[in-house]
Amino acid sequence: MTMIPFLIGIPAVLALIFPFVRSGKTRGVIVYTGAGLIMLTTVVFIARWIADGAHVMMLYQETELVDHLMSAGDIVLMCFIIYMGVKYRRIVPILLSVVQTVLLLYTEFATDIAEGPHMMVDWFTVLMFVIIAFIGGFICIYTVGYMKGYHAHHKDVQDRQPFFFSMLFLFLAAMFGLVLSQNMIWMYFFWEITSVISFLMIGYTRSEEAVNNSFCALWMNLLGGLGFAVAIAWMAKVSGTVQLLNVVSVGAMLPLICLALAGLTKSAQLPFSTWLLGAMVAPTPSSALLHSATMVKAGVYLLLRISPAFQGNLVGILVSSIGGFTFIMASMMAIAQNDGKKVLAFSTISNLGLIVGCAGIGAEETVWAAVFLMIFHSVSKSMLFQSVGATENTLGSRDIEDMHGLIIRVPKLAYIMGIGIAGMYLAPFGMLISKWVALRAFVDSGNFILVLCIAYGSASTMFYWTKWLAKLLCYHIPREKVKDVTRKDEYVSMIFHAATMLLLCLLLPLVAIWVVNPIVQELFGNAKDVISMSVLTTMAIMLVSIFIVPVVMFFISRRSHRELVPIYMNGINEGDNRFFTNSFGGQEHLYLSNWYLRFEFGRRHLRIPSIIIAAAALVLGFCIVIGGAVV
Repeated sequence: MTMIPFLIGIPAVLALIFPFVRSGKTRGVIVYTGAGLIMLTTVVFIARWIADGAHVMMLYQETELVDHLMSAGDIVLMCFIIYMGVKYRRIVPILLSVVQTVLLLYTEFATDIAEGPHMMVDWFTVLMFVIIAFIGGFICIYTVGYMKGYHAHHKDVQDRQPFFFSMLFLFLAAMFGLVLSQNMIWMYFFWEITSVISFLMIGYTRSEEAVNNSFCALWMNLLGGLGFAVAIAWMAKVSGTVQLLNVVSVGAMLPLICLALAGLTKSAQLPFSTWLLGAMVAPTPSSALLHSATMVKAGVYLLLRISPAFQGNLVGILVSSIGGFTFIMASMMAIAQNDGKKVLAFSTISNLGLIVGCAGIGAEETVWAAVFLMIFHSVSKSMLFQSVGATENTLGSRDIEDMHGLIIRVPKLAYIMGIGIAGMYLAPFGMLISKWVALRAFVDSGNFILVLCIAYGSASTMFYWTKWLAKLLCYHIPREKVKDVTRKDEYVSMIFHAATMLLLCLLLPLVAIWVVNPIVQELFGNAKDVISMSVLTTMAIMLVSIFIVPVVMFFISRRSHRELVPIYMNGINEGDNRFFTNSFGGQEHLYLSNWYLRFEFGRRHLRIPSIIIAAAALVLGFCIVIGGAVV
């Protein structure tokens, strides 16, 4: 369709404009206008596609000029990586980039590849459009206000906002191209762009930690890119095609495991989770975008695309096992974190593990659950990162302990953050319903290891989310007044996300019927109702339950102004739960803290063993698959 170039072109052109815009006010106008144009174009495109019958569209059969331009783009990306590697003396990214680029160029120009469609539009593509345009667009709007507060608190960081906004919009352009691509050479091009952009955004502050973390993200994702390039070369050499659909139909193990490696690295699964944890050093909008609408979603998108080929084979078992293992290990490590962004990072890795586990099973039910998990995770995680970023600018800290009684001190942020947390683990929000469906699908598939992973992982999830939510709802007399410095741009985005979360719960049956079921139908050729309850019953539950969390939070906050229950502190309470007199007559300050179980679940105890186990499983899987291919 003629509108497809605009979906990629609008954010790409905006990305080229921002470096020349120095006025903050002008930049804000461009961001609002650009984000609005992206959303409007997406809505018009989807409306026209549905009006035309919502059929799968295969587009752009012959594109020789664009192919050459993308090859030139691959060379430019390689040269940039070589330059940065030389500048910072990092040899691994240079080697990975050169090898995969040379392999891809050789495949493209020295191998006879059959012509085929380069882009495809179906329901899965449309869902990704919505996530990229609206979640990504509102993150860009949020950034307008956030970056002003960020640089006010981080005066030691050079203000490079034009560059930052340029990268945000270029990310959106690359993601539109990635989810549209059916030709793997095209997909690889956009895939590598996202890797380079994430490298640049993580290194925004240019501190030593930021540089180290950005290169960690780069080499890990380049390793996945090498797997992608090998899959392309194998398909071109053996099957004479580089169509993603043909990978599923052929079902050959080597390209499947290579693409699985690409998906696992991009979605930050063990043993590659380190790069996403290191990404927390960047400003909050980059974290929100990486976790919700772009980087990690590219990984699970690819795995779900090829999930029908995973069912019942070694690669599927490997992918589902790594996903389940990541889910439970990341959930346990999240318990020991008191930094809000680190909790969100481990939570992202954990929930992506569950989605990856569902994709690895490759059954209709598990993919149905995975798509729902992806939808709710995108909205919840974006909202949570934004609320934590706004809280950090307001309190000067993102420590969960410093959020004690936030519902009294900064109620707006507490409400938004509370809805986001509730959306991650409480009924009737979609994340919990999706986990229930995944659990039932794992039981039906007979994979009891994954059943144990989701059971214990969900228990760990409940533990750390409950601790955080309880901190927000605690009532105490504040030591000092806090001024909410959150700007309107930030609240516009956060309120949109909160409203979207509530609407998704309210309209869950319709989302299942109109969005998720068609995606499963297109991937597997058939679909069935996964939730056994009737649509009317589900709707009634959602209508009643949708208001429970905000109403309860409001009720608690209102009552807390009238009631203060003194705490027994083995001394004389001064009456305000802040101070008490000890046995020597001295005044002591009361400090309440959550239990973090750092010795039992600390990262230093669990990270290395979990990486070793996951890496060993991955290496063993590759050895078996390569051995089978050679024989």
